[in-house]
Amino acid sequence: MMKAVSFYKPLPIDDPESFVDVSVDAPKPRPHDLLVEVRAISVNPVDTKIRAGGGPGRPDGQLQILGWDAAGIVKEVGNAVTLFQPGDEVYYAGSVDRAGSYAELQCVDERIVGRKPRTIGFAETAALPLTTITAWEMLFDRLRVDNSTQGALLILGGAGGVGSIATQLARQLTRLKIIATASRPESVQWCERMGAQHVIDHRLPLADQIKEIMPGGVNHVLALTKVEDHFDQLIEGMAPQSAMVLIENPARPLDIAKLKPKSISLHWEFMFTRSRYETPDMGDQGRLLSEVAAQVDAGRIVSTMQTNLGAINAANLRQAHALVESGKTMGKVVLDGF
Repeated sequence: MMKAVSFYKPLPIDDPESFVDVSVDAPKPRPHDLLVEVRAISVNPVDTKIRAGGGPGRPDGQLQILGWDAAGIVKEVGNAVTLFQPGDEVYYAGSVDRAGSYAELQCVDERIVGRKPRTIGFAETAALPLTTITAWEMLFDRLRVDNSTQGALLILGGAGGVGSIATQLARQLTRLKIIATASRPESVQWCERMGAQHVIDHRLPLADQIKEIMPGGVNHVLALTKVEDHFDQLIEGMAPQSAMVLIENPARPLDIAKLKPKSISLHWEFMFTRSRYETPDMGDQGRLLSEVAAQVDAGRIVSTMQTNLGAINAANLRQAHALVESGKTMGKVVLDGF
């Protein structure tokens, strides 16, 4: 048996039954699985959406364990595992179709696991995996930028989890000029700390602010939040033959015909695609996590942990979900140990 935090039906996060502490059977690893002793986790918007009844989930009344960010120690390996052994320190985002990390033990396919950075702790590490994979795939798989790509990158929602790590990756691994958006003094400072050369206010029309910095428009856009509120302004502020990547489902339909005059391409990023469909390049997620760990150990990338709420339990997870649902968090919210 193991400790876990679960829920039985979607409830508002202020309901004391929205999360409950439970004791459940420990999972058993499949051939390519690692059984990981979870030391720290972080909370992402996907956690809150599934808890509230959106996205993949189980019918009401069936226990469900959420959580798609973890750092821990390999306890046991499946009989086909070749990349890790018991005792290895690892971090990963897991698969949205499997039991999550709000538990003492979790099974995860070795191909989507990276080696934990040596120079930071489990809590700081747990802030990184899901957002790192998302940001990396947006930049290097969807937009296909590299260190020879010219122009500017706009990050809409630069102070959030994905924006925080995307800014760092772009600053360290590309030559793009980075423009982040933020609306509060503290979030502006956070974006600058992450490496943005310019920060503009997404409460104001974006196009004029963009063109003051890049008269010809930006070449790449990571639209991380409320794209439906900014779609027209983004298009106006983008260069011809540029590209935009989305991660959220827009609250209102987007008129994508507006992209045609400038031949702007539109891309979707869903970091669980590789694990869900077991694509041939599934192992790229483990490799990129190990590469980012090396960047952390070299002092080029820093953890995006902003808030550590302490032990992994139902009360603290209710507080973490409330913070994420507020839409005002910077970086990541982490929980540390059982």
